Amino acid sequence: VRHKNTQNILAKNLIVVTLGFLCWYSLGWGLALGEQDDPNRFLGGDGFFMGGFWNDKSKFRIWLFQGTFCATGGTIVSGAMAERTKLKGFAIFTILMTTIIYPCVVYWCWSGLGFLNYPDETGKMVSVFGPPFIDFAGSGVVHLVGGIAALMGALIVGPRKGRFGSEEEGQFDGHSVPFCVLGTFILFFGWYGFNPGSTGTMHTIEAANKAAIVAVNSTISPCVSGMLVFFLRARVVQPKRLDVSGFCNGILAGLV
Repeated sequence: VRHKNTQNILAKNLIVVTLGFLCWYSLGWGLALGEQDDPNRFLGGDGFFMGGFWNDKSKFRIWLFQGTFCATGGTIVSGAMAERTKLKGFAIFTILMTTIIYPCVVYWCWSGLGFLNYPDETGKMVSVFGPPFIDFAGSGVVHLVGGIAALMGALIVGPRKGRFGSEEEGQFDGHSVPFCVLGTFILFFGWYGFNPGSTGTMHTIEAANKAAIVAVNSTISPCVSGMLVFFLRARVVQPKRLDVSGFCNGILAGLV
């Protein structure tokens, strides 16, 4: 974003984390992963406000890990509508995203009870469409959901005035390339928590080897995509320049 809007976008990111985790604490977890005595295929209904956690303390680590995914879904949208939404409107969206939208999708896919992944009479995992939905670390549940929400938001609010096809187009470059690169490195490192951490355990040789394979894939993929975007921006796509911001976007695309 441009310098004049840095505090606004930073405030939105802080709102996503703080308000998002509070929504996840109050209702989100219960709707996403709360197991009922008579479960349905659409929503959970137990564990609101961490009810029952002290009887099963292992839920605390799952709550925290899944809560970070929940907040991530909201941060994707903040960038797509940067400089075009007020804090009040974005806060309302964050509540809806982390309380209802994202928890619904989590229940469908990851609870083991939703209509996209549940056991049949023989115990085999299936979905209402046949084969079960499988998402190891959130490329669909987190990034696709966040991406669709971002796309809808961008279509509704439209581009920034003068962003495309005007003499002002060049004025929309990010105000700090060093911060952009620093943020990319931080996200790159954070992905090693998301992806290898999605193995759930690492206390056996087998689990550790599985996490290592995931970590290697999480390293090679962004390296390839980052270099590809950097090359295309430099040699193929106009205006053919060394685009560091594009390099960063390519890395993030590979991480997803």
